[in-house]
Amino acid sequence: MPIARYGVFKGRPIARILGEGQNPHYQVHAIDPASDGRLAINVKSKVEPSELLYAIVEDLQHPLTARLRDLPQGFTPLASEPGGLALDYVRGGLVDRAQMVVMPFADAGPGDDLYDRLDALIIRAIGDGEAVLYAWGASWAGEAQKDKYFGFHPGAGVHDVHMNQGNAANFAGDDGTWQDGGLLLNIRRSDGRWLWTAVFLAFQSQSWKTDDHGHTIAGDDAGAAGVDVGDVRIVAATIDAAKGAGSLVTLINASADAIALAGWSLLTYDGARHPIDGELAAGGVLTLALDARLGAAGDALALV
Repeated sequence: MPIARYGVFKGRPIARILGEGQNPHYQVHAIDPASDGRLAINVKSKVEPSELLYAIVEDLQHPLTARLRDLPQGFTPLASEPGGLALDYVRGGLVDRAQMVVMPFADAGPGDDLYDRLDALIIRAIGDGEAVLYAWGASWAGEAQKDKYFGFHPGAGVHDVHMNQGNAANFAGDDGTWQDGGLLLNIRRSDGRWLWTAVFLAFQSQSWKTDDHGHTIAGDDAGAAGVDVGDVRIVAATIDAAKGAGSLVTLINASADAIALAGWSLLTYDGARHPIDGELAAGGVLTLALDARLGAAGDALALV
């Protein structure tokens, strides 16, 4: 079954600890006006290869951010469905697999591991009294003992702050759509503009070709079908096309081989699925007509 108690925590980071041992996590102490919480962020996979995939988007532009400002502080449960505040790496248009980089969690040099990259962002946010942190994942609460890292009571927090679909077989029970984890930091720049910085994390063992239950589509994963995620890319789309007309979306095949598009779909942010078909030649471009209009106020597209 999908992960339990999915939602988003909104608050202010005040401390952090770099975890050690066989299952290390980057631990963040965050507060809202009424309570304390700990964000347990995976930095190493239990399934080989152990290094995580990560992407840091320095200036995220997405319809989601406009709705986050009015969200109350603390943990907000979310329905795992499109059109709300839930995250889905595959369907939500927030991040592309091609953006993600393999990174060890700890290394000897400065700035060359996942701890260094996360720490640079979190330390900056801790030092900024106005910065707001948003963490998506699964919540826990009501621990009888003090938090084992930061000492507040009762222990509570958010974990699974990473992609939660397309899992390896022994974690497939956690699969689901619109339940991915992630971090957003909202920090005011020196010019007064608020900047949204996003952190997306995934395991190398996870598939980016998933069905409507978040399970890996057999034979369609990168490596199995010979099509790497990112070979087919969305390069253009008409926004707010003339009244009564659909939108046009342009795809490019960035690989050296023709790719069959049968079984693929375009998803808009409201969760509507638009099946596509045909074959895209190596290096070729294909423009598709959608039977839906993309809104000028913001929309998102994803290939699945």
